[in-house]
Formats: sequence, C-alpha cells, structure tokens
Amino acid sequence: MVFEPTHAPLLSIVVPVYGVEAYLYQCLESIRADIPAGEAGAVELIAVDDASPDGCPAMLRSYAVGRVGVRVVHLTDNVGLGLARNAGLDVATGRYVWFVDSDDWLPPGTIAAVLDRLRQHEPDVLMLDHLRVHEDGRREVDASSHLLRGVTGAVGLAEQPQLLRVQHTAWNKVVRRAYLDELELRFYAGWYEDIPFSHPLLIGAERISVLDRVCYLYRQGRLGAITSTRSGRHFDAFDQYERLMEWVGRRHPDERLRAELFQLMVNHYLVVAGNDDRLHPHLRRAFFRRVAQHYRRYLPAGGYPMPDGVAGLKHRLVGRNDYLAYAALRRAHRVAGRVLGARAGTSSDAPAESAPADDPAPSKRPRALAGRG
Repeated sequence: MVFEPTHAPLLSIVVPVYGVEAYLYQCLESIRADIPAGEAGAVELIAVDDASPDGCPAMLRSYAVGRVGVRVVHLTDNVGLGLARNAGLDVATGRYVWFVDSDDWLPPGTIAAVLDRLRQHEPDVLMLDHLRVHEDGRREVDASSHLLRGVTGAVGLAEQPQLLRVQHTAWNKVVRRAYLDELELRFYAGWYEDIPFSHPLLIGAERISVLDRVCYLYRQGRLGAITSTRSGRHFDAFDQYERLMEWVGRRHPDERLRAELFQLMVNHYLVVAGNDDRLHPHLRRAFFRRVAQHYRRYLPAGGYPMPDGVAGLKHRLVGRNDYLAYAALRRAHRVAGRVLGARAGTSSDAPAESAPADDPAPSKRPRALAGRG
C-alpha cells in the first residue's frame, strides 16, 4: 500500500533498507509510534527497499498495510545507500527531509521536538545530537557532541564555525528540501557518501538550528557493517573528497574554509589508514600513498591549522610521503597501547587509531554490498 498525502507534510523521513531484517521493525516503529497525536499529517515515512535479499521487502509490504503516512519504494536492483536515499528523495513531498538509517532508531519524544524546532526556527539545516549504542547496550556520547552545546537561535557557520566539526553524516541533519535543491546536492554512489553531502549543507546555510538533545541512536558493532569490514572500498573516500573539494572550489572559494576542510580530510584519512577493521595490511601502503597525493593536491597556499602532538607528526609524515616512518610510528603506538592495557588489566590488543571528533564513519552497509554503493 502506498499512501499519497492530500496535503504536503512538514517532514519526510527517508529510510533506505538493505539487509537489516533483525532491526527494521524497531527502526520503523521508533518513527511512526513517536508521531504525536494530531500530527499524523505532518510526517511521512518513506522506506526504500534497496533490493534487499532477506525478508525486508516482505516486512515493508506488510508494515505499510493500514498505516497512514507510510510509503514504500521497491527498487529492482541494489544501488547502495546513497542512491537509495536519492530514490526516497525523489518521491518525498515534505518541506523538510531527514535520512534515517534502517539499523538505527529514534528515542521517544524525538519527532515532537524536531517538528517544534522546525516550526520555531524555519532553518535551512537542523542539527541533532545522538548517542552511539553498542551491542551490549552501552550508550556512548559522541566525541563531537560537545560542539553542539550553547548554540541558540538560527545561525550561520561564520557565527558557529565549530559546527563544521560535528560528525558529518546525513542522519544527524534535517534539511529544508528547497534549500537542498538550491545547492544541487544529491548523494553519489560508493562508500563514504556523506562526505560531499553533509559539509556543503552547513557551508551554504544561512540558518542553522541546533536541537541540543539526543534525537538519534546510532547502532555500533553490527555484524557485517562496513565500519568493521576490511575492503578496498574504503578507497572510495578519495573520490568523495574530490567531489567535496570541487563543490567548495566552485561555490565557496574561501581559503580559510579550504584550510579547515583540508585538516578534517587528512584527519579522516589517517583514521581510516590506521584502522585494522577497515584496511587489510596489504592495502595500507597504497592508501597512505593516495593520502599523500591528496595532501599535495589540496594543500592550501596559505597553510592550514596543523594539529599538535602525534596527530601533527602524522600530518607531516603524510606531507613528506614517508610511509616507512608512519608505519614505525603506528607500530610504536600499538606497543604503547598494549603496555598500558596490560598495566590496566585490560585486553593486550590496542586499536591502531582512535577516531577524533571530526572523523565520520562510513555508512553501515553490510558486506554483501562489496562492489556496489
């Protein structure tokens, strides 16, 4: 059943679906059951079946029956997260659009708070806080959440530049549809699809509002998630950053902005390079070489804010394209982690890198999508 609204809703929530049979109902119910009484016409839920090979298509067909405001789009071919989001966007009728991943969910009271803030501030972009939820139930504040604190009213990035460092994913932003069209933004195929989408939203916005409450629960550690999948597809990040830099150069050629984005880009690359869960050891050298190429290609003429300490040392090694020194530093970091872990009585295996506040995770698509978006 496909619901065709007689009046345009205020908010369209687009949920791309692939390989999440165990989590799908929780996601959909966290949205629909949270719509306040009397607000049914203000929200539409658009679920996009990305040719999911499990029971998700049948679940969606069943879920839509008798539920007003639920729309289902079935794709005949698997296109990947970014293009599935585009398919949902194509049929969305709301003034605002929110992309929610189908293995995540919303805490109670979220929809009412989002609708209220949209009406109050009428922003171009509404930014939301979230928690990371681990498989054992542990909930963790994101390293970038503190950057959302103390922002009142509707502001521009020039007034609150730290907002550019908030985890740049699509799901922590509600976007005015007309503004999205003005920017000519769509999702691209491939992993790390949020990179050329999320930053431009903030860069071009005249009115950014922040809802300083947890509105999203981000599932961690799901079996098959690409954040824990070793694959050459992590090289997709380079194409996505090239698209971002091209867009910024064309629409907002500002050297200070370029310097800020450059640092964020290198930080992100270094997290991916050092993460054993993402890169197989035999790919690490080639990935580092690509990072060094982008460093030389996009290095701002006036320099950029170099991080302090070990992070800054890694930046300098990238600038020199010195993989051997980087590898030695990485090994030393791991040995130090083992020693500290042993002293604390914890696991002897330390992660190669920890993600800084400005590191976005790639989308959590399952391994079955290798070779596709």
